[in-house]
Amino acid sequence: MSVVVVGLNHRTAPVRLLERASVSPPQLGGVLAELIGGANVAEAVVLSTCNRVEVYAAVNTFHGALHEIGQVLSTRTGVHIAELADHLYVHYSDAAVRHVFSVVSGLDSLVVGEPQILGQLRDAYNAADGHGAPGRVLHEVMQQALRVGKRVHTDTDIDHAGQSVVTAALRLGAERVGPLAGRRALVVGAGSLGALAAATLQREGVGHITVLNRTADTAHRVAAGVGGRGGDLTGLRDALAEVDVIVSATGSTEPVLTYQDVSAAMTVRGPSAPDLVILDLAVPRDTERAVDTLPGVVVLDIEALTVALADAPASASVDQAKAIIESEVQAFAAWQRAGEVAPTVVALRARADQVVAGELDRLHGRLPNLDEASRREVEKTVRRVVGTLLHTPTVRMKELATAPGGDRYAAAVRELFLLDGHARPAAAVTVDPAGPDGNPWVLSNEGNSAETEAHG
Repeated sequence: MSVVVVGLNHRTAPVRLLERASVSPPQLGGVLAELIGGANVAEAVVLSTCNRVEVYAAVNTFHGALHEIGQVLSTRTGVHIAELADHLYVHYSDAAVRHVFSVVSGLDSLVVGEPQILGQLRDAYNAADGHGAPGRVLHEVMQQALRVGKRVHTDTDIDHAGQSVVTAALRLGAERVGPLAGRRALVVGAGSLGALAAATLQREGVGHITVLNRTADTAHRVAAGVGGRGGDLTGLRDALAEVDVIVSATGSTEPVLTYQDVSAAMTVRGPSAPDLVILDLAVPRDTERAVDTLPGVVVLDIEALTVALADAPASASVDQAKAIIESEVQAFAAWQRAGEVAPTVVALRARADQVVAGELDRLHGRLPNLDEASRREVEKTVRRVVGTLLHTPTVRMKELATAPGGDRYAAAVRELFLLDGHARPAAAVTVDPAGPDGNPWVLSNEGNSAETEAHG
């Protein structure tokens, strides 16, 4: 069984498409059921964050699984698969594992090295596990990925390679409207990103901070940590008129900052008030699109951040992180190859047991007068001889399987001993350029480390 990643992110898709593809917690169960309900996807995990939607899958067949995953994403976005293909990327086998490890390490993030993705992947796996969607393969991939992510953040300075998304957003806001220090701020949403926003605002010298959340208790707790004021969303409209900076990061699927509310707040603020800066870090956006047209309002969302941070320089810690990831990918590949040999070993020993049983029956038929003690001794001797003969080949087959190309030895054993009924490892995959049903979004994938991307 192979690992496949299909997704779109801030580099390959506009924010509006990411908004349509995003999967909220209430929707997750249905999406996972669709993914594993087909014939080709055996296991699935969905990661949906502010700048990516990715499906991690353990699949029986590459073509069929790609088609099924593509159809699920097409249905979610309302975009035909041929058009959606321009924004999708696909990773297969070792390349898929490498991508997961890179994502969890922060190398594929909007801000390189950001640590929030580690918790987001853990939450995505736990949520999928709650719906029974991942199995043995994805369990191992996810657990290994979390270990890799922790190792990268511990053994390198990747945390300092970039800045948090909030810090980057504040810097971008300051570039547009001037210094933010001393201004009044509102944080909408008290989840992990909202809490990080409140702490960063305080560290950056922003003045009084108000935190509003669907659940007031959570807002009060976050606000208390920064010496601010907390409350629920019923106080949002009044709060908009009292602040100069808004950081919004809720999980709402509908706009939280509406044109009507923001427009009313701007009237209360008056024409002499400084520009209202809205840093919208949510996907889907928390800010209604029409708000962008209001005079005196500056809306900066994930799309604006993507453009601003596109040319951020790499660092030595990035190279160190890539080296760690590569070694871990090879270790995972060796584990997977060793696991694929196990059915062959079991089948070989089962075949040997069948042969031994048949020969003993034949012997007993020829020597019906053989006493019971002699029969047991003959049986023990025959089984010991066969076990001794099989021991070295099976041990060596397991050892050799951990090396690249090691599956050839198991394949040879299956062929030599006619171990029918046991799946052979997938050969190199060559995909029709037209793709399943004529969808031109898959090119080719040769070998275990190959990678296919439809865009970027």
